[in-house]
Amino acid sequence: MKKLELLIIGAGPIGLACGIEAKKEGIDYLIIEKGVLTNSIFNYPVNMTFFSTSEKLEMADIPFMSITNKPTRPEALEYYRRIVKHYQLNINLYEKVNTLEKQEGGFLVHTSKGDYLAEKLVLATGFYDLPNTMGVPGEDLPKVSHYYKEPWPYIGQKIVVIGGGNSAVDVALETWRKGAEVTMVVMKPEIDQTVKYWVLPDIENRIKEGSIKGYYNSSIKEIREKEVVLNTPEGEVTIENDFVLAMTGYKPNFELLDQLGVKLSLDEKRQPCFDDISQESNVPGLYLAGVVCGGLNTREFFIENTISHAKAIVTDISRKKAALTTEG
Repeated sequence: MKKLELLIIGAGPIGLACGIEAKKEGIDYLIIEKGVLTNSIFNYPVNMTFFSTSEKLEMADIPFMSITNKPTRPEALEYYRRIVKHYQLNINLYEKVNTLEKQEGGFLVHTSKGDYLAEKLVLATGFYDLPNTMGVPGEDLPKVSHYYKEPWPYIGQKIVVIGGGNSAVDVALETWRKGAEVTMVVMKPEIDQTVKYWVLPDIENRIKEGSIKGYYNSSIKEIREKEVVLNTPEGEVTIENDFVLAMTGYKPNFELLDQLGVKLSLDEKRQPCFDDISQESNVPGLYLAGVVCGGLNTREFFIENTISHAKAIVTDISRKKAALTTEG
């Protein structure tokens, strides 16, 4: 069993930022990641463009250079790769956390590759790994996906896109432009008005002219091999269908939070309990960083406004470490 001062779970941008701050302070740390480096960004659509500018995504005094002011997925992947190389961060990739246990003096972490005993623990696990399911018959069919990479498999196919946010809009427009017959199913009375401002008029006009069929105030009742059954204001509607792309959002890994006894708010946000200054949760020694802090409220925390979590966490760890040394 390897013993560490700090174990960071998640090698996304915020997990990397925590590792950088820990290294600067001379803290014995390790970052573990169940997938590839910046796994969530890797799983974004191939042609995705960030909402934030590259300047706002910069961290660790490393300039983020992009062709336009809003970087693309490949540019982000390269940027974070260079950060890891520059700081020579200690990272174990393809190592999944199985269980977490709070023990006296630290945390026992069981992973797919070994066990660790860490004095402090940071959860920077994001929320992109677990999709919000619809709970409808047929959702487990092979033609249904909660993730989208690129439009090429859908050329000439009848596509149902579920959702009205940024992801759904991007998927609908991109697949339609490559020759798919696209139908959008939106639970609300209109496309989300927070959709990227340069894209919103595009999707609204495509639906208005009929190029993309839109069902508002509607939901999925059942998914079949060659059909999808909708609940609409006009009643039940059955349409022909080849693929369903459910852009219904994602949620944090509440299982890891539950294993350690992190308290969650009782409202619909299910936001974990943490100190706004130190990022320490109600479990002493356990810190929360990045978008996991938002619970089901995925529109409040982003990369650009959570990079500061890393400095706050390491500052608190160093302060407590110094206090123990003084007392000793």
